[in-house]
Amino acid sequence: MLSNASRVTAPLIREAKGKEQITVLTAYDFQIARIVDNANIDIVLIGDSLENVYRGSETTLTATLPQMIYHSQCVSRAVKRALCILDMPFGSYHVSRTATLRNAVRAVKQGGVSAIKLEGGVRMAKTIEAIVKIEIPVMAHIGLTPQSYHRMGGFKKQKARDLLLADAKAVADAGAFAVVLEVIDAEIAAEITNEIAIPTIGIGSGPSCDGQVLVVNDLIGLLHTPSPSFAKRYADVSSVISDAVKRYAADVREKRF
Repeated sequence: MLSNASRVTAPLIREAKGKEQITVLTAYDFQIARIVDNANIDIVLIGDSLENVYRGSETTLTATLPQMIYHSQCVSRAVKRALCILDMPFGSYHVSRTATLRNAVRAVKQGGVSAIKLEGGVRMAKTIEAIVKIEIPVMAHIGLTPQSYHRMGGFKKQKARDLLLADAKAVADAGAFAVVLEVIDAEIAAEITNEIAIPTIGIGSGPSCDGQVLVVNDLIGLLHTPSPSFAKRYADVSSVISDAVKRYAADVREKRF
């Protein structure tokens, strides 16, 4: 059982489909990763969303492979149980097959992760297949794919049923061990979940997926911008930090510290 595993692996995630719900959160540094792992989360994703929540960028397109590796090193040092996955950044798997495989190997060897994630469905199936053939587990990502921001014309709910089903089946057939469904109509996401043999991990795609993922900053309320409408907030860490800093500043100014 996944919940009883002392160490989560890609095969365990795949085997959990239809048996246990899979929990996924992002993390970008040692301290948050340690907290997340100690809470028994199944997958820790070092997401290129760090460009939004750590660097204040509007999109994820500016993330680089060296940045992703650096943050993955921080996270993987903290995580003892969860499966660590590095989000391959834009441009690291698009130029050529040779460069893609080299970058995938570098991500695993230098980042300390056990799997990688990349965006795209049918058009990335051959790429996924090639990476899996060199023994690197791949999590796919379809629907709203942030690295396709310019082509999609922004962030919009995905409702093209036939295209989404084709994408899901293509990545499953290519050997992906799981697939993220981002901002897909809930009925379509449920249909995809029933149609393919690998787990679906939803984000803004309804409750019928095999698991859910959130950006940890949205969950804990550590933000400089509003959260997406689908993100449930469980704490307000920004207010806690702000209050602590204000009390510290007051103590210093009044010479109590």
